[in-house]
Amino acid sequence: MNTTTISDGLAALGRDAPDERALASLVGSATGLPGAVPTSARIEPVDYEIGTPSTEALLRVLGTAELPSGESVEWSVFLKKLQSTRHWPMMHLVPEELREAFIQNLPWQLEIAVHRSTIATLLPDGLRLPQLYRINEYDDDRATLWMEDVIQPPGGWPLGRFERAAYLLGQLSARRQPHLVEPLLPRGNVDVPGTGLRYYTGGRVMNGAIPVLADDQTWQHPLLAEAVCSTGDHGLRDELLELANRLPAVLDRLDTLPQTYQHGDASPQNLLVPKDKQDEFVVIDWGFDCPQAVGFDLGQLLVGLAHAGELAAEELPTIHTVILGAFMEGLAAEGMTVSEDEVLYGYLGSLLARATFTALPLEQLGKTSDCNLDLFVERVRLTRTLVNLVSSIS
Repeated sequence: MNTTTISDGLAALGRDAPDERALASLVGSATGLPGAVPTSARIEPVDYEIGTPSTEALLRVLGTAELPSGESVEWSVFLKKLQSTRHWPMMHLVPEELREAFIQNLPWQLEIAVHRSTIATLLPDGLRLPQLYRINEYDDDRATLWMEDVIQPPGGWPLGRFERAAYLLGQLSARRQPHLVEPLLPRGNVDVPGTGLRYYTGGRVMNGAIPVLADDQTWQHPLLAEAVCSTGDHGLRDELLELANRLPAVLDRLDTLPQTYQHGDASPQNLLVPKDKQDEFVVIDWGFDCPQAVGFDLGQLLVGLAHAGELAAEELPTIHTVILGAFMEGLAAEGMTVSEDEVLYGYLGSLLARATFTALPLEQLGKTSDCNLDLFVERVRLTRTLVNLVSSIS
């Protein structure tokens, strides 16, 4: 082992840099070959926009190793650096009087709690956690997870993959009913139905997006105005504001529905598909660790790739129909009896609260560069699709 070359390659990790023995153990775990001796190592930032204040960085550490036979193999591990929200560089955007509540309501330790819990025993066949190799925890409310690097196949999701994911999420939801399990990270009033969605909606949507959507100047911005004209969707604003008036009643109704602990952020980006085993999902980035209306997870499953620009809005209605039916089948397979109307309301009501008012790229309106008309046109179409889907609930 060329320890100087390896230590140089990992120096940027700072206190997370493993010593010789720890790196050998990591490489043995990552390759499944305990006798592998690391011969090189380097760090690569992950090309993914971080949207969660509790995530400090996403990295890959990769390199080569030599087997006892003399053969050389490649290895890689995935690093996720976690932090208390109080370390978030954008904290100044949160009003001072709201910061403590913001910190407490975004528990940075949740992913650690996931790996230390018994959740793996509840996952149906086809869902699994990534292998966890190591946790570095620090007394300044930071930690680093060293995990399996899941290599995914290229291309988008076929319809059948959405269907299978929805079925498995239905099974998971049935297995995590409140009378069967507890929160992954017990704290405060986390066992109150809908508390996570209400906190998110109160800040991000009611105090953030909706006032901007109600402002005449928003719709007079050249990019949004041109996108609306391009699509001919001149009624979008009024329909969004009408839905905003209905939102408090929708949240109240969601709390009366059958509740389950769910994944909480089940977008395809958090259901990784291994290239060598494409019938399974590696589940990461759990969220909303509280009871939510049954069907909650379907909203992010539907909208995640479209919001990332990787799926056309016109494909969503077909996916919507497929995942609703598959989710119902997954619930039934575990013996959870609920009506399709209840699941549909839980799904679409949560989609209304969480995604419909934030699909337009409002954060781009104040920028003087890097604004893209195509993005606005795409997001107007996405917003229209969501509005059409959720307008059926009351």
